[in-house]
Amino acid sequence: MAGRHFLQIPGPTPVPDRLQRAMHRQMEDHRSSTFPALTRSILSRLPQVVHQTKGEAFVFPATGSAMWEAALVNTLNPGARLLAPRFGQFSHLFIQTARNLGHHVDVIEEPWGEAADPAKIEAALAADTAHEIQGVLLVHNETATGVTSDVAAVRAAMDRAKHPALLYVDGVSSIASLDFRFDAWGVDCAITGSQKGFMLPAGLGILYMSEKSLARVDSCTMPRAYFDLRAMRANNAQGYFPSTPALSLLYGLDEALTMLLDEGMEQVAARHHRLATGVRAAVRAWGLHECARRPDIASDSLTAVVVPEGIDARTIIEHAFTRYDIALGSGLSEVAGKVFRIGHLGDMNALTLAGALAGVEMALADSGVVVTLGSGVGAALQHWRVGGNS
Repeated sequence: MAGRHFLQIPGPTPVPDRLQRAMHRQMEDHRSSTFPALTRSILSRLPQVVHQTKGEAFVFPATGSAMWEAALVNTLNPGARLLAPRFGQFSHLFIQTARNLGHHVDVIEEPWGEAADPAKIEAALAADTAHEIQGVLLVHNETATGVTSDVAAVRAAMDRAKHPALLYVDGVSSIASLDFRFDAWGVDCAITGSQKGFMLPAGLGILYMSEKSLARVDSCTMPRAYFDLRAMRANNAQGYFPSTPALSLLYGLDEALTMLLDEGMEQVAARHHRLATGVRAAVRAWGLHECARRPDIASDSLTAVVVPEGIDARTIIEHAFTRYDIALGSGLSEVAGKVFRIGHLGDMNALTLAGALAGVEMALADSGVVVTLGSGVGAALQHWRVGGNS
C-alpha cells in the first residue's frame, strides 16, 4: 500500500529516523576500555526522565513485563504478602506475576475504566497492624482501559496509614510520556520498557530503584539468576553489564535520552496532554465515549474508545488496518470487542494524529457507526489550533 503506515497502538510506538540511525551500527566489544562511556551516559541520564535524585536505574536486555519480576525478586523474601488494586489487564498481569513467584496478593477489585482508589489502599494498610504486607503493586497507566492512577495520592495514603510497605509502580506506558515524579511521589521501584515513551523497539527493560528498595537487594532471599541486581550493580559500577547487552538498543536509548532531555520532561508531558485532549475532543464529536469513567483519570498516552452496542470493535480495527493502513489497539480480556485503543505517545504530533483520526473516522463509518466524516478531525484540529488543554 502506498504511503506511510500509521502505527497508533499504545506500543510499540513509531521509531524516529534519528533513533534508527543511532542504532544502525556494527557490533563492538562490550568489554573494551571505551565501552563504559556509553553505559555511563545512559545510567547517569535515565534518572532525569523520572526526576530521580536518589537510588539507581538499571537496564536489562528484556521488556517492561520482565521488570515486574526483577523488582520483586530483588526486594522480597519467598511467600511475601502484597497488596494490589486490579482495574485492567496489566494490573491483573502484575498481580499474576507476583503470584507465579509464590507471593500472596490481597486484591482490591475496581471496575475496568476506574483507577486505583487511594482510600481503599489506605484502609487495607491501616488494618494490617502487624505490617505483614511488604509492598503495594500499582499500575500508573492502565494500557487496557486508558486510565491513569494518582501515584502521589497512593503514596500519601500509605504515609497516612504509617505503613512501611514498598511502592512498586508499573510505568510502562507512562514513563517518558506522562509526568512521573519518582522522588516526590515516594516510589520505591518503577518499571518500564523501551518500546513506548522511549520510542525504541521492544527489548530493553528499565528499572528504577529507591535507596529503601536497594537496601533489600543484598539481604532478600528470593531465588535470583538473570535478574540478580547484585551482579548488575557490581558491573555497572565499572561501566559494564554482567551479560551481553543489547548493543544496538543501548545506542538507541542513549540518543532517545538526548531527544527527551533536550525537549525537557515537563514539555514532553505537556505535549502528550495537549495531543490527548484533542483526541478526546474527537471522540466526543463522534458521539462516542471513553472507557475511562471520569475525565480526571483519562490517560494522556492512549485513548480507549467504547463502541456502540451491536458493533464489534474488532471489525473497526480490521477495517482500519486493511483499508487505511492504520493499526489501532484492540480491547483486551473484559473489554475485548468493546473498545479500540488509539495510541498517542512517543514520536507524535498534531499532524500525525490528524491523519490517524481521519483513518479512524473512515473505519467507523465502514463498520456501521454513524459519524459525520470530518467531525472528529475538525474538533481535534480546532482544539490544537487554539492551544486547548482540557
